[in-house]
Formats: sequence, C-alpha cells, structure tokens
Amino acid sequence: MGYTKEQLLSRLQELRVDFTKYEHPAVLTVEAQAKYVGDVGSALSKNLFLKDKKQRFYIVSALANTTVDLKVLSQRLGLGKGGVRMAPEEALGEILQVPLGCVTPFAVINESARHVSLLLDQGFKSQKSCIFHPLSNDTSIALSANNLDNFLKSVGRDPSYVDLEANPKVGKDQPPDLAALVPSDSIDLPEISEKAPSSDSSVVKKISADIKPNAVKAKAVKTTDIIKPKDKAAGLQPPASFSDPGQFVEEILDKTSSLLLSEITEESINQHGGNLGVFVSDNVRKRLSSELKNLAIIFKNTAYTEGFHAGTHRQPRRQ
Repeated sequence: MGYTKEQLLSRLQELRVDFTKYEHPAVLTVEAQAKYVGDVGSALSKNLFLKDKKQRFYIVSALANTTVDLKVLSQRLGLGKGGVRMAPEEALGEILQVPLGCVTPFAVINESARHVSLLLDQGFKSQKSCIFHPLSNDTSIALSANNLDNFLKSVGRDPSYVDLEANPKVGKDQPPDLAALVPSDSIDLPEISEKAPSSDSSVVKKISADIKPNAVKAKAVKTTDIIKPKDKAAGLQPPASFSDPGQFVEEILDKTSSLLLSEITEESINQHGGNLGVFVSDNVRKRLSSELKNLAIIFKNTAYTEGFHAGTHRQPRRQ
C-alpha cells in the first residue's frame, strides 16, 4: 500500500514544510480545480504521467499555462520524436499508487515510484507558491518551490527544474540536453505491459498503446484470411466479418471506440483542456487512416471474391 493523503500531510508537518491546505470536491482537471482554488493567490499546476517504449516512467509537473510538447520533450530526452506518451491508467495504481486525477510530484514518496523520473517546471521558482494534490484530488495544498525541494530531498530526490517550453536543437554536435533525466531502470509490469503490434504479415495491425482492459479489443486480420481470385481452386470462403456489411461496420466502430478510449486520459484532459476535442480528433484521424483504408481494401477484395465464386458456381441461362 502506498502513502495516504493523511500520511503525506503528517510527513510534511514532521519535516516542517510550510503549506496551506484546501479541501474541495474531487476534481479531474485543472479547470475544475480552479473553481475552488484558482483565486487563492497560488499558481495552479498540471501534472502528466508519461512512459517511453522501454517501460521507463516520468512525471512532468508544470505550471498550468506552460505548453508541454511531448515530441520536443522526447527529443530532448534523447528518445526520438515519439519516445514518450501518456502512461496507461493502470500504471497510476501500480507505480504511483494514486487514482485517476491525482498525479503529483508527491507520489515519488512511494517506494514503487523510486525509478520514476520527475521533471519540474522551472517556472515554479518564480512563483510565491504553487498548488498540487497531496495524493488525493479532493484536496489541494499550496507551497513554495523551496518547500517542495525540502520534501523531495527528504525522500532522496535531487529536484530537477527544466524549461519545458525550450526547443533546443538536437544533433550530432548537440546532444539531448535532458538525457540525464531518463531513468536508468525500466519498470517490469507484466500485467499491464502493452503488447507491440504483431510483426507478422498482418494487414490490419492491432490498435496499439494505451487501450484500457475494459475497452473493446481490436481484431487483427491476417493476410491468410484474405481471399483473392487466384485462390478459387482451393475452395476458400471469405471471412464472415468481411462478407457481412454489418460486421464490417462493427469492426470499424470497435477500432474507433478503442482508440478514443485510449486518447482520453486524465493527462490529456489536463494538457489540452478545451482543445481536447481537436487533439483527439487529429490523433484518431492520423492513427486510423491507414487501418481503415486497409479494411476497405479487404472488404472490396472479399466482395470481389464472393462475386467471383458466385459466377463460377451459377452460370446465367442462355437466351
């Protein structure tokens, strides 16, 4: 079991960390939190929980108005443009040991988060105090960057402040400036680890990345299931899911639903706010475009094959 809110607050008091506590209804976004603590004179923060392809995890804690470009951040970490993405919701409980909506720098107090890298917005230092959740989203606490540092040092963390809006060039003679902040160890989470897309001759790859267990699972269609005219001698039949228009539509809806669920996370809500719809729409279009084209080709080929088989088994009567 990880630390509770009460245990964390007691720990802060023991460390003589000065903070102000605000209790309010549970909130999932910065905008919702602002309704209760947006006018107390402290800067709001947004907190992202990220992962890379090697199962290394990161907390990025930034001022609410700081723009965090994940592609730029990935390059600065030396991971390439697509190196980091939002971590799956299940990892919140397994690693940070907090529920949805409670990502916070204070989560590094838990032993399970010892290998999670923490990147802090350098903008925090210019604020009199900043607001974070103390492991629970029904409470907010305001404290200065110095007091946050005192807490982090008490759990063996050397605070790392970063200009998250910087975009330095990365190249042969300009190494990634944040490479030192990449965790040295990956975290083995076999129960929630994401499976890589199939490397065989799949025409339709599985929807990747952050699909949650309760989401509709995408189905992979292999080339061995596609019937072409040259297969007529084998007596093969087209797969049912692509000879039935209703099932073909269901296949598309399943994929779209799965992808939508994977894109709408607490972190993406916090990061994009009112622009979440545009963000999700763009990602769905980019990630589904090629797959839906492949599905359409499969359906077209199947329809052609059914017509071919019908023509060879039923010849029209001659007049």
